[in-house]
Amino acid sequence: MFDTMTITKVGGSLCAALLIFLLGGWAADGLYSVGGTHDEEHRAGYVIDTGEESDEPAEEVVEVAFADVYAAADAGAGERLWRQCSACHSDEAGRNGVGPSLHGVVNRAKHTAEGFGYSDGLLATTGDWTPENISDFIANPREYAPGTAMAYNGMRDVEDRANLIAYLATLVD
Repeated sequence: MFDTMTITKVGGSLCAALLIFLLGGWAADGLYSVGGTHDEEHRAGYVIDTGEESDEPAEEVVEVAFADVYAAADAGAGERLWRQCSACHSDEAGRNGVGPSLHGVVNRAKHTAEGFGYSDGLLATTGDWTPENISDFIANPREYAPGTAMAYNGMRDVEDRANLIAYLATLVD
């Protein structure tokens, strides 16, 4: 079964594989090592400026009012964003999905979609779905209505939210 020649071939193969791994490790060490000295003059790498110790004042972030962004919103761009919403919502009147129908939602009273059972988190909110309220809600649903069943993480970009709401405003009879 196993003769001397077979055992010799297996042993030689193992030694050859070990030699290849050792040579590969040596080559990788040569490629990725920067040097052996660690004194200040020969230190490898560079300093990344994190801005923590900067004498310059930090740039001020100018917040634009949502009404200004909404006034310049593009409903066509919002229609492309609608695809995210259409997984759970319908744009047809009276046809609810996992979420309520969003047909005519802009300036509609909250929790009034026919035949939809709202979560306690949304039932606790009052007023109408004004563009500003919709923007605040889709920016962070869990913060706007704690306990909401909507499992969406939010849309951070204010221009995207304005475009989407401009599209939703076109969904009327």
